[in-house]
Amino acid sequence: MRDFPEFMKTPGNSIASESQSEGVKGWVYEGIDGKQMAYWVCERDGISNEHVHEFDEYFTVVHGRYTVIINGRRIDVCKGDEYFIPRSVPHAGEFVAGTRTIHCFGGKRVVRV
Repeated sequence: MRDFPEFMKTPGNSIASESQSEGVKGWVYEGIDGKQMAYWVCERDGISNEHVHEFDEYFTVVHGRYTVIINGRRIDVCKGDEYFIPRSVPHAGEFVAGTRTIHCFGGKRVVRV
């Protein structure tokens, strides 16, 4: 597959631009307990500036490559790979065009449009 299926891209679940990096389009679903699952399509190469969450983050790369940067260490997460970022760990990232990821957050990370 080259993209997420259309049923996953409901306009009402679109992530607001202030909650994601430039060049990225995403959608979010929330659990009854406030946890979120978000998935993103990277439309061009880009970066995610360093930030911190007050909750854990788990993600997997469905297609492409996302490079996590923690304490200056670069960790390539490629198609089929998973990564876990514990709460309070500052992290940044770099992504390449065409990358698709699915993230699970232990709290509220994004807001809808």
